[in-house]
Amino acid sequence: MASFNKVILVGNLTRDPQVRYTPGGSAVAEIGLAVNRSWFDKNSNSRKEETTFVDVTLWGRTAEVASEYLTKGRSVLIEGRLHLDQWDDKESGQKRSKLKVVGENMTMLGGKGETGGGGNSGGGYASGGNAPSQGGSSGPPDSFYDDAPGGAPDDDVPF
Repeated sequence: MASFNKVILVGNLTRDPQVRYTPGGSAVAEIGLAVNRSWFDKNSNSRKEETTFVDVTLWGRTAEVASEYLTKGRSVLIEGRLHLDQWDDKESGQKRSKLKVVGENMTMLGGKGETGGGGNSGGGYASGGNAPSQGGSSGPPDSFYDDAPGGAPDDDVPF
């Protein structure tokens, strides 16, 4: 049976990121993300809102960039995967577990110094070793959907 583990979250940081380093020298940062959901409840005829708090772990250069540029309240988009942490509680002796997100890509949203639900300007950062981008780029220049020469003519579109 096939499986797929992918998470995409947009939310605001609940605290400033703090970077630590493993004995092997890898950077690791734990961030808290508040993700809001709102809907209209027909039964009570009112707008409802719910906030979910998610712990995210960032590794490597992504952790260092988060620590340098992100602050509490800043909007961020995280792409990653779910991970289940399990441990034995030292006080009660019981097995404990917590579902977390391991962030693989991070995109800073809003302008520099902007907090809260800012726009989508700002840089993106992929943990594959790329430097933060300077915004404005919406994908690879050779994309099929660009209006640049070499794209499919209008009469060749299959729909």
